[in-house]
Amino acid sequence: MFTVRCILGSAWRHRIKLQNRMSTVPHSVAAVCQVMATPDKETNFCTCKQLVEDAKERGASMVFLPEGFDYIGSSREETLSLSESLTGDTISRYTQLARKLEVWLSLGGFHERGHDWETDRRIYNSHIIINDTGDIVSVYRKSHLFDVELPEKGVSLKESAFTIPGPSLVSPVQTPIGKVGLGICYDLRFPDLSQALQRHGAEILTYPSAFTVATGAAHWEVLLRARAIETQCYVVAAAQVGRHHEKRSSYGHALAVDPWGEVLGDCGGEKPGMVLVEIDLDKVSSTRRNMPVQQHRRDTGFYQSLEKT
Repeated sequence: MFTVRCILGSAWRHRIKLQNRMSTVPHSVAAVCQVMATPDKETNFCTCKQLVEDAKERGASMVFLPEGFDYIGSSREETLSLSESLTGDTISRYTQLARKLEVWLSLGGFHERGHDWETDRRIYNSHIIINDTGDIVSVYRKSHLFDVELPEKGVSLKESAFTIPGPSLVSPVQTPIGKVGLGICYDLRFPDLSQALQRHGAEILTYPSAFTVATGAAHWEVLLRARAIETQCYVVAAAQVGRHHEKRSSYGHALAVDPWGEVLGDCGGEKPGMVLVEIDLDKVSSTRRNMPVQQHRRDTGFYQSLEKT
């Protein structure tokens, strides 16, 4: 038996027991975190630091933090004014933390000042991977921006007003838990992205997010499970939860899903915390071997044949 632990604060709130095939080789453990960021960067760092330390103590070799782990601003002006470059204080502190604890970090959704910051005052939404020696090994900049108006749901956000779309995908990153493909939040709705990452070797997809309450309740788990099922990858999705300030709240439910689409852990929709999940790459291999979906795909021309008619 393998137990996924959902840690909320310093206490164990619940345990979800999962059947797991016995193996003589220990599998790597990932910590999928849930936080409630505010505009207070120092408080946010202290909260995330404690989660990373707790995860390491409990055996995690890689820790996943959500979009906006650094802060969630209450206005466009505040969001821009609090942003930094990759060489700024925030990322420097996280590289030092990774080095000290000898743990890998996925920092999903850092407010990175754009290359032309001095002239256009725009930022990237950047997913940063730091290895256990404190080196930045990959940076993916969010490519699909959340410009959505749902008046009946109380949702109105225009990310493109201050964010630059990323220029390209990045190759999956070899980590202690497997090859990790990088996305961010709204990217979850675009299966072409996850399929491209899978074709380039991803075994685990990660979507650090700050889903709205309305869209999260309707679509969050469904989308994450769909991405896992169609790519036959693990999917890990760190999440924001709760009220960040008077203008914004997030859905929570940081989630981990296996390649069969089974939910392995869920942090719930109320409080910060984390789920610890064992990543068994044999499960990826056996799922793909037993149902070889990718081998059954037709060539690209077949799927474009309707465009010719």
